[in-house]
Amino acid sequence: MERNEGLGDFLRARRAATDPERLGIRVEAPRRVPGLRREELAALAGVSVDYYTRLEQGRPITPSESVLDALAGALCLDSAERSYLHAVARRPASPRRRAPRTGQKVRPGVHALLARLGDTPAFVLGRRTDVLATNRMARALLADFDGMPARERNAVRWIMLDETARSLFGDSWERVAAVFVGTLRMDAARHPDDVRTADLVGELSMRSEPFRRWWAVQKVVQVGHDTKVLHHPIVGELSFHTEALTFPGDPDQTLFTFLVAPGSPSEEALAVLSSWAAEHVRPGGSRGAFGEQHRA
Repeated sequence: MERNEGLGDFLRARRAATDPERLGIRVEAPRRVPGLRREELAALAGVSVDYYTRLEQGRPITPSESVLDALAGALCLDSAERSYLHAVARRPASPRRRAPRTGQKVRPGVHALLARLGDTPAFVLGRRTDVLATNRMARALLADFDGMPARERNAVRWIMLDETARSLFGDSWERVAAVFVGTLRMDAARHPDDVRTADLVGELSMRSEPFRRWWAVQKVVQVGHDTKVLHHPIVGELSFHTEALTFPGDPDQTLFTFLVAPGSPSEEALAVLSSWAAEHVRPGGSRGAFGEQHRA
């Protein structure tokens, strides 16, 4: 058996991020390093210090479900982090990189749904946050992903490397970008053999200091609902409630919608953007992330 460095890295990062006093552990003097000590975490999880140390070192051990649950409880992991812990503990330590699979396809019914959403910006994300499909309002609000080269139609890559994305999200850029990085980490744990994910992580690690920092923190996110304030160059500030819906039977595709409050200034601004988009945003075909041509 080979070492599982991913499990060790995650445990080490989460241990460093856990406040011992929050767990009732009295800290008598300042510590040289932040977070829990190994012996403290082992005691909280009910395992021996030697066993936990071997897990953190990435030794070839397969911990039981009960041990993983105990560690998750001791580290106060949320549901996304718990899922990640179980996934990374079960994956091959040195996964074999596989050739890219056939590109993901968005069902015709989903394309019809995007078109029927009218003035509601919406898009579909696939594996590794590839942008698989968009409607006209999403292209007007965010970016013309359809017009980008295939390898660039990726949400994490866009938000980390495109200066217009920084301007669009303004003061909330770091929070939103960190969430997408955490989403990519979750996908990487679910599909550890994916060569495109490895290439994407490698490229962003070289080109973006914030990405390197957030990736090293090992934060994991499963997107759901949120609020976002965007600063659009055409219509100004818009406030949205966003929803992320994963399709039944296809956990690798998620529909994102941007909703405004009825009667709000954001609804008025979105109506202006819709009028502008009718003249300036091409209806086009929403191209899949690997070059398949779809209609949106």
